[in-house]
Amino acid sequence: MADVFRSHLFRKEGNVWDIAIYVSKEIATPYIDKDSRRIICTVYNFSYHAALMPQGNGDFFININGEIRKKLNLKVDDEVDVTFEKDTSTYGTPLPDELKTAWDLDEDGHRVFHSLTMGKQRTLIHMVGKFKSADKRIEKSLVILEYLKSVNGNLDYKELNIAFKNANKK
Repeated sequence: MADVFRSHLFRKEGNVWDIAIYVSKEIATPYIDKDSRRIICTVYNFSYHAALMPQGNGDFFININGEIRKKLNLKVDDEVDVTFEKDTSTYGTPLPDELKTAWDLDEDGHRVFHSLTMGKQRTLIHMVGKFKSADKRIEKSLVILEYLKSVNGNLDYKELNIAFKNANKK
């Protein structure tokens, strides 16, 4: 099932999300279940993994980050054609091969990683996947797993960033 609709970008109140795509309750509801609000959103032939987020008034929004807006030359109040479909992937984001390989080599790292919430897993997967270089993706994967094991899964992003910096010094 996929839906195509016309919407607009708006500035979101608050300090977590900045600019988003409006989605009516009628369009969003069939894509929401108790386990997931994850979708694959396509705007002008550019697809990305996202979530249907509640606005608090019954309607929803899809976050659209600055990188995507810049690539598509979009700004607040622009109208866009949007297509989305239910995201049935395991993690709700593309899984880099390098992280999967690191899990295969490190059972404890795999176990601790999968003890985290799905949101934290997605964030860490995104951290690995954002690098173009396979070597960097391998390095980040290994640092993340070693860090998670050292803190028994008690993830602190500031500490993780220090672990990344320390790994870069070696």
